[in-house]
Amino acid sequence: MVGLAYAIDGFARRAATSADGGRLGGFVYHDDHDAWLCPEDQWLWPQSFDPDNRIMRYRASPTVCNSCPVKDSCTSSSSGREVQRAVDSWPASEAARFHRGIACAAVVFGIVWPVAVAVTAPGAAGLVVLAGAVLLAAVLSVPLWSHLWRSRVHIPEGMRTQSLDQALAEREAAVVDEVRRRSRYASDHRTDRSESA
Repeated sequence: MVGLAYAIDGFARRAATSADGGRLGGFVYHDDHDAWLCPEDQWLWPQSFDPDNRIMRYRASPTVCNSCPVKDSCTSSSSGREVQRAVDSWPASEAARFHRGIACAAVVFGIVWPVAVAVTAPGAAGLVVLAGAVLLAAVLSVPLWSHLWRSRVHIPEGMRTQSLDQALAEREAAVVDEVRRRSRYASDHRTDRSESA
């Protein structure tokens, strides 16, 4: 059962890693800068931290993204490409904690089973074997249990915290502001002036 628990944990980690790689599409995280570098050699800098989902949001400059030749294949946002990074390492992330919980449940079953067999009084030699199996399962499962407690994450000083709802509302406001700003240009009103003349 401990082997099954480690298999569950390994498959979940591999699935999460391949899913993250597919979503990022060539973006590379640079830990020394705490920033992402896009395939077009532009930086995405940290914008906010979401304490509920424990992710850091990084955004590229809208000016750079909107003039990028590959923008259509990268993002549809007029406020720049956003990339998210989970601030917790794999064992402390929410998805990992869920899968670790399933793995630990398998370990508990692997420990309860020999204890239940021991109740049937298999004899002294059988009890020693069962006690050894329980002890071995408990010792081998310590790494699975140890990561269930969330680790503390350092949030850069001055970084604002922002939930997903707040980030979406801010993006909507930026789009409305962009539309309002565009309507102020004289070139947008030339057809109105020529019609009135």
